[in-house]
Amino acid sequence: MFWYLRYGFLALLALGLVTIALANRDPVVLRLLPEDIATFAGANFVLRVPLFLAVFAGIVLGLLIGFVWEWLREAKLRAQGNRARRDAASLEREVRRLKAPANEEDDVLALLEDNRKAG
Repeated sequence: MFWYLRYGFLALLALGLVTIALANRDPVVLRLLPEDIATFAGANFVLRVPLFLAVFAGIVLGLLIGFVWEWLREAKLRAQGNRARRDAASLEREVRRLKAPANEEDDVLALLEDNRKAG
């Protein structure tokens, strides 16, 4: 049932994006620097693209910057989680070791027991 909703939503989103793209096909000029500074610097990078492409690229770039920003912001939390996971695994190993039956005997007690039986 929910996959109908998901595919329906994706279809509506695609239809909306195609409609926006068709309505905004006029070319726009994108410049790296303002004209006066570009002339002074000798680097005049100019790109002609359809308006919808500039808008969609801006949205994608904004999303990527947001994802990287959040990933960097949460690095401390990921490191803390990894430390907690390692500590939990170490404690689990120690609990298993302590709960295991003690098959080994103490050497001193074994010697005393042998001496007691012999004497």
